Amino acid sequence: MTSVKPSQNITPPNLLKARLGPKSSLFNADALAKAEAALKELSSNFAQWMSDEIAKLDAARAKITEQGFNQETADQLYVHAHDLKGLGATYEFPLITRVAASLCALMSERDQRPSLPLTLIDAHIDAIRAIVRDEIRDPQHPIGNRLASALEASVADYAPTEARSSSTAP
Repeated sequence: MTSVKPSQNITPPNLLKARLGPKSSLFNADALAKAEAALKELSSNFAQWMSDEIAKLDAARAKITEQGFNQETADQLYVHAHDLKGLGATYEFPLITRVAASLCALMSERDQRPSLPLTLIDAHIDAIRAIVRDEIRDPQHPIGNRLASALEASVADYAPTEARSSSTAP
């Protein structure tokens, strides 16, 4: 008869912890405070920077008018919408993040971008412009919130086959 050895648990050393160092080095409250202070100092520039980003979005839309709605011009518009999606909340315009996210959702299928309804794209761009123009920074702003909700609903209801036949691309 053979004897069976009892099972044994082996715990390998956690080398990752050794490489990262002590926990205190992962979070530095002083560094965070300095970063927040620097961001607060820069906040006076947020509206101008947002206007600059919107100008890029407008230029991409103008290029569609000049050159037509093709893969290149659609992709460029998407890139600027995606930038605004990331920058809106950072620049203290959370509704811009929401509206730009809705526009990005509309344009998420790259190969379908050139066939999207420009009226819905323009509605998103106009909403973004209005939010900055009226300095709507409160994410619960009644009109801004309803506008964002309406755009999100329009994107959710969008049916690509119907839009292709009714699109009036310039």
